[in-house]
Amino acid sequence: MNVIGVMSGTSFDAIEAAAADLRFQSETLVLRPLGSRSFAYKPDLRAEIAAALPPATTSAGAICRLDTRLGQAFAAAAAETAESFCGGLAELIVSHGQTIFHWVEGGRALGTLQLGQPSWIAERTGSPVVSDLRSRDIAAGGHGAPLVSLFDVLLLGNGQGTRAALNLGGIANLTVVPEKDSPFAFDIGPANALIDAAVRHLTSELETCDKDGLRAARGTVHRGLLQKLAEDPYFARKPPKTTGKEHFNLPYLLESTWSFGCIEEDDLIATVTALTARTVADALERYGVDEVAVSGGGTRNPTLMSMLQGEAPGVRWRKIEDWGIPSEAKEAYAFAVLGFLSFYGVAGTIPACTGAGHATVLGSITPGHNRPLALPASFEGELKQIRVEAPAGGSI
Repeated sequence: MNVIGVMSGTSFDAIEAAAADLRFQSETLVLRPLGSRSFAYKPDLRAEIAAALPPATTSAGAICRLDTRLGQAFAAAAAETAESFCGGLAELIVSHGQTIFHWVEGGRALGTLQLGQPSWIAERTGSPVVSDLRSRDIAAGGHGAPLVSLFDVLLLGNGQGTRAALNLGGIANLTVVPEKDSPFAFDIGPANALIDAAVRHLTSELETCDKDGLRAARGTVHRGLLQKLAEDPYFARKPPKTTGKEHFNLPYLLESTWSFGCIEEDDLIATVTALTARTVADALERYGVDEVAVSGGGTRNPTLMSMLQGEAPGVRWRKIEDWGIPSEAKEAYAFAVLGFLSFYGVAGTIPACTGAGHATVLGSITPGHNRPLALPASFEGELKQIRVEAPAGGSI
């Protein structure tokens, strides 16, 4: 089955789309990457997303308009990806949408909201769409995140020592696969969230990220501020746990800096970059990780990657490409897999990773119009691994 996954992360800079040929082969899910693309948000749409995110306030009208505009943007991305890699038509599209709010109180997730109305995708492409993948896990008592944990566990499989998958998006999330014990997953804390927030603030929105880590490389880490940020109670909590820009945002950062007086711009960027490196390294050390497969936008920041390796020198650092998955498209491929599993009635969660009371089939299905919606017979086997195949006529 040709499946397209489309998603936008907490950095909300672009829609990532990935097309895959997916099939079951006994206890293995075979994934053949067909190709991936990135679709940058138009500046005005990105501004609308930013205006709706906490701690900003918004209105029902603004949310309605944003839901429609995001649905149209996801529809265009899915259609162009289908045209590029699926002969114009995908058999299934899986849309994560854009997270606007993740409701956590007292360490428990109570709700989540992803925008990007799937009807626009179904209408534009004609394909059935699986969407709203996080809510069911939360209803089952989980955090609705990290949802990529099932993909990570099936992909990494059983290796020697403790392996982990680390994604460096706006938030850093980690899936730990011990050699013998059960896997688990959680959000570590900010990856790019505070870096991006600081850069946008310091440049009056003229820059949106620390491109190539140049600002952090020029700066000097402010040890007092780093220590204050690292003492945030969230970091000491045990998994499963989730967080987001509801907590780690610009007002949070500015409030943390006020007692230190004037901090040079590049020093501030260096400090929040060091915070990501320290908190990730602490998590890897705490859980005895021997080897980590890293992905996400943070891998494009050489200063961050250098800091990470310096903070965790005993860990073997590898990129997710070693497993045949492009780093930037990893989560898009993961959601393609989750939606595919939902189509076949297969649970897409590991309760030990999300904290849910039981595993659940994820998402809601919006029918397409190219043919009547007909769900395949449920997959009754026990899925144990993902095997990535090289595309026909090429290598990964």
